[in-house]
Amino acid sequence: MNTTNTLARPGKPAWTSIVAKYQTPDQWKSNRQLANSFLPFIFLWYLTYRSLAYSYWLALVLALLSAGFLMRIFIIQHDCGHGSFFKTRRANDTVGFICGIFTLTPYFQWRRRHAIHHATSSNLDERGVGDVPTMTVEEYLQAPYWRRIAYRLFRHPLILFTLVPAAVFFVINRFPAPGSPKRERASVYWTDLALATVLLAAHLTIGLKAFFLVAVPIMWLAASVGTWLFFVQHQFEDTYWDEARHWDFTLAGLQGSSYYKLPRLLQWFTGNIGFHHIHHLSPRIPNYSLQKCHEENPLFQQVVVLTLAASLKTMTLSLWDEKQRKLVRFRDLKPIRAVR
Repeated sequence: MNTTNTLARPGKPAWTSIVAKYQTPDQWKSNRQLANSFLPFIFLWYLTYRSLAYSYWLALVLALLSAGFLMRIFIIQHDCGHGSFFKTRRANDTVGFICGIFTLTPYFQWRRRHAIHHATSSNLDERGVGDVPTMTVEEYLQAPYWRRIAYRLFRHPLILFTLVPAAVFFVINRFPAPGSPKRERASVYWTDLALATVLLAAHLTIGLKAFFLVAVPIMWLAASVGTWLFFVQHQFEDTYWDEARHWDFTLAGLQGSSYYKLPRLLQWFTGNIGFHHIHHLSPRIPNYSLQKCHEENPLFQQVVVLTLAASLKTMTLSLWDEKQRKLVRFRDLKPIRAVR
């Protein structure tokens, strides 16, 4: 059953009045999340460093756990970027910038690009900023041979979920995006300066070799899992895409974003981001209020639900078929050509 085709389109006033009561940050919950994310991360980072003297395999196991807490730090940064973690903009921006040093992400540059993603998600005419590059079937078939090869390589799971995250967080984030405003360029430079200071401190204390043996696996693992989460919450078979003239914000949220139903522990580590359909409708809801909003309102339960097992089937979806209105795989191109 195609849920996205049968889901009734709710009127905007209905859902805006529903989400309003969940949008106020709770200072105590925000502070608690800061504590249970940063403190375990710092402790595990130190423990991972100490484990280098015994076994690097042990260090990698600890790095995996550390990566989970680093994802929570990114979720805090994410909420700060939406102005939903604290009540004041100054508090959100200050904590968000600090989180960006841990996640290798210039806060103000990321905030603007992510805001564009929210404003244009599922809009076929506004692709290219803050999303996973996606071609339509017709675009792919009409593209030159070299571009089709490049796109197939980019969308290969081994590249998309390993090399691409490394390139983005370790390299691309170190430079301002073309045409960036002054504040965003400054955000990049200040973040890079902070990271250079961290490297200098590491050189003078534990040594750069030990630092990189600990820091690189943690960041790489967190970046790869984070990229997967971002991918699966928009790139599922019955997702929603439309041309700008027909595009609808409500449908982009409820049909273009999935409810990624994760085991409770993974849900905790990923900061409830699996309730992505609600987040896209109302990014002002703090991550710790998303589950409550979902459970208390049947409207938000009529969406595509992806379990961990089911989500693995989405990783080879690569092209948007405008005629069938769904994502398809490269292997589906032959029968599509035959029909057309």
